[in-house]
Amino acid sequence: MKSAFTSDLGKEKRLSELLDTYYSQYLKHYLFERIHNIQEQLQGVDVIFKHRTTQETFLVDEKAQLDYINEDLPTFAFELHYLKKGALKEGWLFDSSKKTDFYALVTAIYEDEPAKYTSCKITFVNRKKLVAFLEAMGVTRNSLLDYYQHGSLPHGKLEVRELNPKKAGYLYHSKNNKAEQPFNLILKLDFLVTHGIAKTLV
Repeated sequence: MKSAFTSDLGKEKRLSELLDTYYSQYLKHYLFERIHNIQEQLQGVDVIFKHRTTQETFLVDEKAQLDYINEDLPTFAFELHYLKKGALKEGWLFDSSKKTDFYALVTAIYEDEPAKYTSCKITFVNRKKLVAFLEAMGVTRNSLLDYYQHGSLPHGKLEVRELNPKKAGYLYHSKNNKAEQPFNLILKLDFLVTHGIAKTLV
């Protein structure tokens, strides 16, 4: 299986061009700077937004559904853990080393022209609010890790006691179809918006 880390690079570059046009069009009160330094990107910073008046800055990590081109999914996968050379690694959601203030979740990516992304949806998620909201429900890094370590976790969907799988979310282990075998928390986008954790840009 080809690693997603390498296969997504070209797609991400094409997508960033579309995202920049949306940022310019819909975020008039902000200046933005796209980050190209790999170390900063690894710390969860793809774009820095600065408010034109207050000068307040926000560090944004772009997460895109590049495996689902020309599809509009109602959910998004938040990475909890993955494997690298057989070792379990911390996913980006609960990774305390990440500097991310907001996630820009990019969904419904359409490619209506050859090798060009022509439209998408962007949902901004406040990272601190999300983690605090989940923890208040009893959904924590450690509680979710318990599911992973409970025996040999099979491929597929796993329900979480604290979450309604139809309205809120569930766990998903991509054991058979991805090289890194990510263990993700799948959350409904409208659930996040309804609870004031996320806002839709476009």
